[in-house]
Amino acid sequence: MVPEINYWAVVLAMLSSMLVGSIWYTPKVFGTRWARLAGVDMNRPASTATVAIVVTVLVSFVTAWVLAGATTIAWHFYGGGYLVAALLTGVILWAGFTAARFITHDAFEGRPTNLTVLNIAHELVTILVMAVIIGVWPPAGTV
Repeated sequence: MVPEINYWAVVLAMLSSMLVGSIWYTPKVFGTRWARLAGVDMNRPASTATVAIVVTVLVSFVTAWVLAGATTIAWHFYGGGYLVAALLTGVILWAGFTAARFITHDAFEGRPTNLTVLNIAHELVTILVMAVIIGVWPPAGTV
């Protein structure tokens, strides 16, 4: 069985991750702190970020697609509201995969704890925004 997915919601959720990242990592929010902790030169030419942006778009699409599919599966299994299923699925997937993997890798790489917290908090906000979009725009015929 392939879960029902609203691909318009997936595309919008993908785009939302770009918006969240643009706000989160702006120098006036967390950008300066992140750059200092991660050792990133904020004065490098913008053209050096092209590959990273393309990768981010692709990975964000995959993340939104997986979240949409997992939400539909969870909603079918547990019932209840689709938005609640999306939010709970997002938090569970974030905790079990994203946060857990960041913490493990950053510990082995000796990255500052503050950087790990900053990055996993960004991922949580990103996933929650995606979950809201997916949750309020379920696939046709599911709700």
